[in-house]
Amino acid sequence: MKKVMFVCKKNSRRSQMAEGFARTLGDGKIAVNSSGLAASEVDPASIQVMSEIGIDITHQTSKPLNDFKAQDYNAVISLCGCGVNLPEEWVKTDVFEDWQLDDPEGQGIETFRRVRDQVKERVVKLIELLSQT
Repeated sequence: MKKVMFVCKKNSRRSQMAEGFARTLGDGKIAVNSSGLAASEVDPASIQVMSEIGIDITHQTSKPLNDFKAQDYNAVISLCGCGVNLPEEWVKTDVFEDWQLDDPEGQGIETFRRVRDQVKERVVKLIELLSQT
């Protein structure tokens, strides 16, 4: 089973949504974690917009990237353009993508929903890609 790491600056919004989608949609196909360049806390608005579509991420926590080892993962996905700030070993995995999605921090709920839908679309494609290799 392929292992995926979703990384963002604070691991509080986009990467948490991606982890929730990957756990739900990729169940039995991929294993997943998310982390941040710095740990924070899961944004309540992210929890809300995910629950609106039936995905519960209330049990997820924000974790620092330093708690994980790059060699344990087949795919690393940066959701915020932070790929340039990642240690080199994290960008040399089999699959590395930098999605550069807007950070909804401080924005209205509609922005959170738009970003959530963009994250879902990309996670679905990622699961398809990893299932073929």
